[in-house]
Amino acid sequence: MKIEFTKEEGNKMQFELSGSGTSFANAMRRYAMNAVPVLALDEVTFYDNTSALFDEYLSHRIGLIPLVTPAGVPKDAEIAFYLDVKGPKVAQSGDLETKDKEVKPAREKIPIASLTENQAIRLEAKARLGTARKHAKYQAGLAGYEIAKDSYKFTVESFYQMSPRELMYRAASILEDDVEELGKLLSKAKKK
Repeated sequence: MKIEFTKEEGNKMQFELSGSGTSFANAMRRYAMNAVPVLALDEVTFYDNTSALFDEYLSHRIGLIPLVTPAGVPKDAEIAFYLDVKGPKVAQSGDLETKDKEVKPAREKIPIASLTENQAIRLEAKARLGTARKHAKYQAGLAGYEIAKDSYKFTVESFYQMSPRELMYRAASILEDDVEELGKLLSKAKKK
């Protein structure tokens, strides 16, 4: 198996995979999009919301803000975020505050809500790990490929939680662990 990186810029990357079959290429694509855990704001408690938007709508919008997800985040991690803004202004993802130095909104200028004079939003939210199998807010990016003569030309786009190279590395590690676990289970079944 051979990988040749052909382009890497910002949150997008292209590489060519050769010496592999379609099944493996498709497994890598699916694992990159569905199996890599990322942090997302999951539980929101509102203390004040005098904006024009319902709590549920704001909660949904905040949940879709991509968060930088460093390697090694514990599965049961809960990272608190706070938002306390008053109008007139546009509340943005950069207004979310946390005490964690590594975890933060991946982009600072994602609009949350436009506030006019005397409108405010004050809330607390908890970031938790999850995968896209549970909800789209936990999707780390997109991956696809074109079948060439003897290779697969991959295009990967991360949603800024990590670099596209890191996304593929984490996907490959999870796939490797799953294949190893399957091998152990098959080995036990063979002995019976």
